Amino acid sequence: MSAPGQVARRRGAAALLLALAAQVAAAPAAFSDTMGQRLRACTGCHGQDGRAASDGFHPRIAGKPAGYLYRQLRAFRDGQRRYALMGTLLAPLDDAYLREIATYFATLDLPYPPPAPPRADAATLRRGERLARDGDPARRIPACGSCHGAQLAGAGDDLPGLLGLPVDYLNAQLGAWRTGARQAAAPASCRPKT
Repeated sequence: MSAPGQVARRRGAAALLLALAAQVAAAPAAFSDTMGQRLRACTGCHGQDGRAASDGFHPRIAGKPAGYLYRQLRAFRDGQRRYALMGTLLAPLDDAYLREIATYFATLDLPYPPPAPPRADAATLRRGERLARDGDPARRIPACGSCHGAQLAGAGDDLPGLLGLPVDYLNAQLGAWRTGARQAAAPASCRPKT
């Protein structure tokens, strides 16, 4: 093929590619208006499908009780729980939409990952097991299972399971209960009774 023929052929191919690129750019991105699609913003922190983030500070929300999730969303929106990002994201949303969000995540029945190996020594693990099972009556600390169920998998529509939550998240929440930074109207909090 002659040089002018190759040039014409390349120009034709380039024009075809530009036309195809224009069509692709003009085509709207595929989007389905579902709760799952709308709530993808949540997965940036809470992990894929709300399974928990790998950073250890953002909890699993998939499969948590709808009543519990709804109360937490309202608490962030209304300033009873303080985390600026959550408060800002939820500020424009009404109670009905918060219920929809809570229901969506509550209905996700996803498997939990295997537990991480313990980082504590045997004595600390035994003490933690006793606190979870029996509490500490002398310090007026209730057993975790008295609220969160004997298997710590949650109780009813209001109390979440503790299983599968990252250790760092649990530690932060227990600290917040202890200092009064986190509270609940009902049921009673994990804060030691004074």
